[in-house]
Parts: sequence; C-alpha cells; structure tokens
Amino acid sequence: RQDSGRGEPKTLWGSSEPRPAAAGPGQPSPQQRTETLGFYESDRGRKKKRSLPDLSLLRFISAELTRGYFLEHNEAKYTERRERVYTCMRIPKELEKLMFFGIFLCLDAFLYVFTLLPLRVFLAVFRFITLPCYGLRDRHLLQPAQVCDILKGVILVICYFMMHYVDYSMMYHLIRGQSVIKLYIIYNMLEVADRLISSFGQDILDALYWTATEPKERKRAHIGVIPHFFMAVLYVFLHAILIMVQATTLNVAFNSHNKSLLTIMMSNNFVEIKGSVFKKFEKNNLFQMSNSDIKERFTNYVLLLIVCLRNMEQFSWNPDHLWVLFPDVCMVVASEIAVDIVKHAFITKFNDITADVYSEYRASLAFDLVSSRQKNAYTDYSDSVSRRMGFIPLPLAVLLIRVVTSSIKVQGVLAYVCVVLFYCGLISLKVLNSIVLLGKSCQYVKEAKMEEKLFNPVLTATPGKPAGKQQGTFKSTQGISTDENSSTSVTNQPVHQKENMPSLLVTSNSDQFLTTPDGEEKDISQDNSELKHRSAKKDLLEIDRFTICGNRID
Repeated sequence: RQDSGRGEPKTLWGSSEPRPAAAGPGQPSPQQRTETLGFYESDRGRKKKRSLPDLSLLRFISAELTRGYFLEHNEAKYTERRERVYTCMRIPKELEKLMFFGIFLCLDAFLYVFTLLPLRVFLAVFRFITLPCYGLRDRHLLQPAQVCDILKGVILVICYFMMHYVDYSMMYHLIRGQSVIKLYIIYNMLEVADRLISSFGQDILDALYWTATEPKERKRAHIGVIPHFFMAVLYVFLHAILIMVQATTLNVAFNSHNKSLLTIMMSNNFVEIKGSVFKKFEKNNLFQMSNSDIKERFTNYVLLLIVCLRNMEQFSWNPDHLWVLFPDVCMVVASEIAVDIVKHAFITKFNDITADVYSEYRASLAFDLVSSRQKNAYTDYSDSVSRRMGFIPLPLAVLLIRVVTSSIKVQGVLAYVCVVLFYCGLISLKVLNSIVLLGKSCQYVKEAKMEEKLFNPVLTATPGKPAGKQQGTFKSTQGISTDENSSTSVTNQPVHQKENMPSLLVTSNSDQFLTTPDGEEKDISQDNSELKHRSAKKDLLEIDRFTICGNRID
C-alpha cells in the first residue's frame, strides 16, 4: 500500500521508518552480517566449553601451591617491621639500665635524709648559736640552704613524734578484718591518693622553703612562714600515714593463708598495661612515665623492707621465716619488672619510638645530678629528684624510722655502739653511692655531648614576672643564632644569653637533649614556621615542669 501524501511504503505496523540502505559494492548485506555474528558466537561457545576442563580444582590447588611473590618490591615496609622487632628486643635491656640508674638516684636522695641531713642541721644550728662570736657583719643569720636544712630536720622530728600516736597493730587488725575485694579497692585508692598527694606535697615544701628564704625587703605577698610550716608538717604526717596503710595492706596480703589477696594485688599491675599502652605518647610523656615507674619501683622496695621488718619482729627475728617471705617478695618484684617491660615495649612500638630514647632519659637525669653539684646551683639534689620523679623522701623516711625504732629495741652500751657503727656504714654507703653516681653521670653527659650546656650563662627571671614572659622578651630582642639555643626544653628554664653576657645562674637544660639532640638540630632561622611550632611546644612543656612530680601524662 502506498501513502497518498508522500508515496512512501509502510511496514506491516503502519510505521514510516526508512528501509535499510542497500549494501554497496564490496560490503556484506544485513543477512550476511547476521550469519557471520552467529558463527562467531557459536565459535566462542565452543572455546568456553573447551576451557572448562582447565579450571579444575587440581589446577587451582596447583596455582595456590606454586604462586610466588617478591618481598623486595616493598623493602621499606619490611625493613621497618624488622626494626620494630629489634626495638622490642632491646627495650628490656635499655629500660632496666635506666631503672637501675634511677633507683640509685632515689637511694642517694633517700640516704641523704638519714646521713648528711642531720650533720647539716647540726652545723646550721652551731652556726646560729655561735653567730654572736662572729658579729653581725653578715647580712643573713643563716644561708638559705641552712634554713632549708633546719626546716627539714624540724619537720622530721615533729612528724616522727606524731607517728607514735598511730597504732600500727590496731591498723593491721582493722585492715585484716576486711574482705578481699575491699582490700583490693583500698589498695588501688591508696596508689591514686599517693600520686595526688605527692604532686601537691612538693609544692607545699617548695613554698615553705621559698617563703623562709626570700629577700625580706620585698613587699609581702604570702601568708607567712608559720602557716606554711604547719601545712608542710600536716602534709608529711598525712603522707606518712598513707604509706603506712599501703605497707599494712601489703603485709596483710603476705600473711593471708591462700595468698589470694596478694595474687589479686599483683594482677592489678597488669591492668596498668591496658590504661597506658593504647594511648598516644610523645618522648616527653614517655619520660614522665619512666620517672614515675622508677619512683614506684623504689617505693615498693621500701614497702617490702617494712613488711619484712614487721614480720621478722613478730617471729622473734627467726632467720627461717625470712625464707618463707622470700618467694612472695620475688613474686612482687618480678611482676613489677614484667609489667614495666611489657608496657614500655608496646608503647614504643605503637608510637614509633626507638630504644635509644632511654639513653637520652638517662643522660637527662645525669645532667640534673651534675648541675646540682655546681657551686651556684639553684636547688638541692634531693629536691631536684623530688621534682623530676615525684619521689619525696621525707614521708617515707619518717615511716621507716618509726618502724625501725618500734621493731628493734636498743638496750645496753653494745647496742648503742652497733647503732653508731651502723650510722657510719650508712654514711659510707651514701658517700660511695654519690661518688659512683657522679662519675657515671659525668660519663653519660659526655657521651650525650651535653657538657657544654653546664657552663652556658643564663638569664634569671625578673621578680614578679613569670619566666616564660621573660623568655619571650629575650627572644624578641636577642634572636636565635645557634642551633644549641634553638633546641626545645621540657623544663621551665631561662633562655641562654650570648657568651659575652655575665653568668647569673646555672640552671638545668637537660631536657633540651630530649626533644632535639645536637646531631639532629636544624637552623631555625631558615624556617619561620618551624620556629613558631617549637616556641609553642616549649611554652606547653614549661607549664608541665612543676607537675612532673604528679606524673601527669597528657
């Protein structure tokens, strides 16, 4: 049928679609194209059918067994993993070297209270009594260090007599009557309270020392020496009672029949791993944790000594009972060492910290010791250890004197001779320990190339102004010209002056080595953004300087 309007043919459905164009010369017709496409599809199907037997289970297993790969294509990744393994293997050795050195530092500060402090107090009192013989030519009646020594001695004597009103036996039976779960909770609370009260206690003692020795011509901005003194006495007394409760709880655990309480208390150390391992740590935070672990381990050793003394007294100093306590003591010490090793190993692994950082920490502690021995040092060594590690020897010394005097009865001339000989032995041990520590500290400082920082002149802080503000002013006027002066610090220290400026005060720059060692320092004058970052970091670390004794970890 033809359309009357256009004359174009229609299909059966009435549409007016154009017909396919006729095939030109040399081109296949649509019918030929359809036949060719069908041929290819059938041929492809035959090929698939022929390849199906090749994808058998045996061929898959053979491919899995013979498949290869090349580790050298990702050499950096696997080298890093191997170094992590080596770091974990080195952690126990490096950590224990730091712990060993730190424990002897704490021992030196602890022995100072029993040996040199009484002698220094005697010399200060002798100077005060014989002062009229020398006239009033001296501006001060006593030197500031002598005033601090007298205050320490008076606090020790007062707290010792106050401890006589605390009945150890009643406390022991009161704690022993509690259930196991209560004692477990009490022990955990005591550990937390010990850290909190230590952080505040050193501030109380420092406030007392500064209030008693600051220049009197200044305008009075404090409540007076006597209120500060009573606050210090109250702190030392309360802290000594707290440590006594800890020792009593540990003693109850030792004397329990099934040792279940001791096991629970030791398992509590492994809970510490959960709270520390999965946190982000910088090198400075890890340094604070290491100092806290040193202090905790030394305190536990003293607590174990107190427990052994009390038990030996109850068994009339029978040597056979000491071997009964020996396995429990070894279990406590071994659990502490194992927890510290596991904790530090995984912290360094997760935060990509090398094992060499512990030698830097050791050099920093050695720098504190060497700088405190200088003629113009600004603090006593025992106070430096207290601020750095949070170890305050006064409460622990009060408790140990109380326990020893109640456990050992001194009667007769021979007994007093033995006491004098024992005191001479303690002095000899203190002197020997100090000499060895000083020699080792000089060696560590020299290996770390920090000896030049001992003699760098620094700027003292202006009265009434924070040290941080003065640092900023000094930086803006003088600038930073050397790599050594540009290194950051985790302590609240004044900035170094030029070499031609007079030496006013030598302070501890030990933590400069922690953040930027001499071999890795860069020229900050070439990078202003890096200077801003370092300055901001330094200000934050200065704030943390006097909270280190609280073991606060951000």
